[in-house]
Amino acid sequence: MPIDTSVIETIIKSTYIFNNIRIASKPRVVKIFPKSDMTIVWIDIWDLQSGSSAKTIINRSFNIGSYITMIWGQI
Repeated sequence: MPIDTSVIETIIKSTYIFNNIRIASKPRVVKIFPKSDMTIVWIDIWDLQSGSSAKTIINRSFNIGSYITMIWGQI
């Protein structure tokens, strides 16, 4: 299944991890390599200066179908 911003937005709205998270802009989707099945998705969230919203989702994982997804903070 091709991944684009509309698919990501649907997943975010339906995933329990994001229940109290507000997205600040459209997600950005980048395929790692042309022939790879791995994709990186960047999302910006509305947060307090303390970063409390981000802290609730960073280093968490969830499933999308049979795929495991990991959330990382900004590197």
